[in-house]
Amino acid sequence: MAVIKINSTNFEEIKKSEKKVLLDFYADWCGPCKMVAPIIEEIAEENPQYVVGKIDVDDCPELAIQFGVSTIPNLVVLKDGEVVNQIAGARPKPQILKMLEE
Repeated sequence: MAVIKINSTNFEEIKKSEKKVLLDFYADWCGPCKMVAPIIEEIAEENPQYVVGKIDVDDCPELAIQFGVSTIPNLVVLKDGEVVNQIAGARPKPQILKMLEE
């Protein structure tokens, strides 16, 4: 499954997913975000049991505020529409997968 570009228009639909959701808050100008991007793509392709989405904090500041994102990259895991895990900063693939499994 491909990474979904999330914005305020489609966010509510994504939030209602029965699958766990991984949200990657990023910005195009952010170096660490660029390092995490290929990992996020891999996770999306290899793990169809999750919904994986990216949220550009410059395009959707309201979503960043809603999740208390002050540092990017910022990864958020939702289950049943609720935050179950959140971590800021670039992380290796095993650590991101562990977030999803918890």
